Amino acid sequence: MRRIVSFLHDAWALARPYWTSEERWRARGMLALLVVLNLSLVGLNVLLTFWQRAFYNALEARDWDGFQSLLLTWRVNEEGFLPGFCGIAAVFILIAVYQLYLRQALQIRWRRWMTVVYLERWLADRAYYRLALSEGGRGSRGQAEEGTDNPDQRIAEDVRLYVDNTLALGLDLMSTVVTLFSFVAVLWSLSGPLTLFGLDIPGYMVWVAMIYAVFGTVVTHLIGRRLIGLNFDRQRVEADFRFALMRLRENAEGIALYGGERDEHRGLAERFRALMENFWSIMVTTKRVTFFTASYSQVAIIFPFVVAAPAFFAGKVTLGGLFQISSAFGQVQGSLSWFVTSYRDLADWRATVRRLTGFDAALAAARAAAAEGPALREGPALGVEGLGLDLPDGRRLLADAALTVRPGESVVITGASGSGKSTLLRAIAGIWPFGRGTVTRPLARAGEDQAGEDPAGGAPAQPVGTATAGGTALFLPQRPYLPLGTLRRAVCYPADAARYTDAEIGAALEKAGLGALRDRLDEVSAWDRRLSGGEQQRVALARALLLRPDWLFLDEATASLDPAAEQHLYRVLKQELPGTALVSVAHRPAVAEFHDRRVQVKDGGLVEAAAAPA
Repeated sequence: MRRIVSFLHDAWALARPYWTSEERWRARGMLALLVVLNLSLVGLNVLLTFWQRAFYNALEARDWDGFQSLLLTWRVNEEGFLPGFCGIAAVFILIAVYQLYLRQALQIRWRRWMTVVYLERWLADRAYYRLALSEGGRGSRGQAEEGTDNPDQRIAEDVRLYVDNTLALGLDLMSTVVTLFSFVAVLWSLSGPLTLFGLDIPGYMVWVAMIYAVFGTVVTHLIGRRLIGLNFDRQRVEADFRFALMRLRENAEGIALYGGERDEHRGLAERFRALMENFWSIMVTTKRVTFFTASYSQVAIIFPFVVAAPAFFAGKVTLGGLFQISSAFGQVQGSLSWFVTSYRDLADWRATVRRLTGFDAALAAARAAAAEGPALREGPALGVEGLGLDLPDGRRLLADAALTVRPGESVVITGASGSGKSTLLRAIAGIWPFGRGTVTRPLARAGEDQAGEDPAGGAPAQPVGTATAGGTALFLPQRPYLPLGTLRRAVCYPADAARYTDAEIGAALEKAGLGALRDRLDEVSAWDRRLSGGEQQRVALARALLLRPDWLFLDEATASLDPAAEQHLYRVLKQELPGTALVSVAHRPAVAEFHDRRVQVKDGGLVEAAAAPA
């Protein structure tokens, strides 16, 4: 019972924000109308049982006029006015259609709101980056973490499943409860007393339906309780398999060059094997559950006739009354058996709630940990002091490092591979959470774009780009990021492409050596796969020439270019951005000639090397 209460608390915690949000009145109004339509369907079902009794009594009496009127128009008998079947069916169809339409409209609005909120939370405070560092179930120090795997699947799929199942199961349960109370009264009045061992049991059919449903519920839960954990695992292994397929597609060229098809096939087969094992377990458990529930449902069809048959053959109940008893018994027994018939949907819902709750906790932990790592301060220049940096597994990279870069100055950072050069830039960017010390960055210029508010009421979302120093900072990694969409968007990223004219974007491409692309700005393509590594780095450099940041950080951002092209582009950067402070991570000695100073990462510290040649 404690676990059920905890689960319902989690389910409500996921739902409450939407129903108390800025959309609450529209959502509550749509839900209220849905409730009215559902209750109308229940009322029509009650009406239909009385129509059935009158209809089968007319058949038994060979009453042709009554038969016709009950089918086509209406009839007034000793019980009052009864509409014909055509009228009841028309109203039922109309209500059922609009009930479904309204429920789907509420589903998509709720899903849209939750998706926007989760996207904001995932992107805010760079929680997506922190989760990516621990994705795969391992934490920052090797501990297992839940809620960090496949965030895309949780936002795209789990949110949809949660909304759909919550509305479907919630409305169905409400209709079931109303149906139960409505038909209990009908069945109680129809069944009469039963004398058993000298005792008169009033409304005995109600008690029989209750005993039958309780038995079915208990047995179904005992057989099918494994489905909850299996469905939770199913969503994980399905997402893992899709992710592996996506990785193969994104890295098709590298895999082809390595000839790694066999290894990729082996890895995909292992992931699919886990999926199959999970699916077989679900199949076996579902088979057992279905074996019982199908048997239970089939027996329920004839069971009320068997129980009411003595009264019918004793002449106490008419044929119409027998069918009404059967129908009412079926409704009561079906309502009491809601848990049995909805068991698999409930198992899916519970698994989805667990995944979203775990994702919520992981996002909250990631955003709470945003302040971890080196302290960020404001100052007139860029500097690091007492900086220590670690890898996520705890291995030390830098210890007590210090560096100062003045506005407009250029510094090249060198060192052995794996010494911590790129991690140093991540710490300067304020995104590396594993470390200590202080990073000083200049103030943001007045008029810079500010972060938007988190619609869920949390901390402000991280602004696009990094506002610093007398202006902006732009970080160019070795592998440039090219967003989906047009080439125009890729060149202008992360700024709004509408801020720049075709001539400005074309000029930037021309200076970066991509003049052949200036007439393809509005072409939509997978540019990260269509362009070579060197061309992608040229796009990133064109981005720097277009955005003209006050601070430019290049993390081997020209490593895919030949030495002559690299020197040419550094020369262009120095000419076109004379006031920009330039911090480069590079291995090639020729890069140093374009910088005022050279700093080497050595023995876990930053060592000032000989000045770069003029």
